[in-house]
Amino acid sequence: MKMRLDKLLAHYGIGTRKEVKSYIRKGFVTVNNEIIKKDDFKVDYENDIIEFDEQIIHYQPYVYIMMNKPAGFVCATEDNVHKTVIDLIDDYGQYELFPVGRLDLDTEGLLIISNDGDFAHRLLAPSRHHSKLYYARVKGIMTEEDVQSFLSGITIDHYRCLPAHLKILKVQDGYSEVEIEIFEGKFHQVKKMVQKVGKEVVYLKRIKIRNLQLDPQLKLGDYRELSQNELVDLMHDL
Repeated sequence: MKMRLDKLLAHYGIGTRKEVKSYIRKGFVTVNNEIIKKDDFKVDYENDIIEFDEQIIHYQPYVYIMMNKPAGFVCATEDNVHKTVIDLIDDYGQYELFPVGRLDLDTEGLLIISNDGDFAHRLLAPSRHHSKLYYARVKGIMTEEDVQSFLSGITIDHYRCLPAHLKILKVQDGYSEVEIEIFEGKFHQVKKMVQKVGKEVVYLKRIKIRNLQLDPQLKLGDYRELSQNELVDLMHDL
């Protein structure tokens, strides 16, 4: 795909558009081993070899990041009260990143961060009913009756939720460990569904979106780019 050389270098983070134009005119940039001094020169960033000051530029227009979100951070690009998940990322300054979807302030787990608006729209569109899987620790004893209630569709805030899957992992000392799979993303949905059956979520962690699983090697607050296979699987039939 082709784009202007000065735009590409500016997006890459070499400098401002004005600074980049100056670098180009001074001969700091080569394309396929040829010095280019025209800032409007069109390059194919997928196939051309672009170098700045003898360093190869590996340009990618979009990034897709998996984060293990810790509690205490809001899913926003800026906030006047709390730190944001974007504040945790310190090496993608040239991209206008945003969280794809949201997790509550006190919820941990899988969060996708990107700068691809079309991808975000397709993943979050309510009509798509994409799967989201959570692990929850619940105060109270979850029962098979609750499993059937979730499967039938629980009503919260005058809205009847789509059928959800509740899997009871463990029950001990008045608490339950469960997995809950939902296919929409209403505000506080998992917490409200559990509350509706007379229990309380005391810990919540998202572990999967569609077929993308949270990397168990990622510590809270850590992040990495999605692998090519993960990205292809995630985007399949979006």
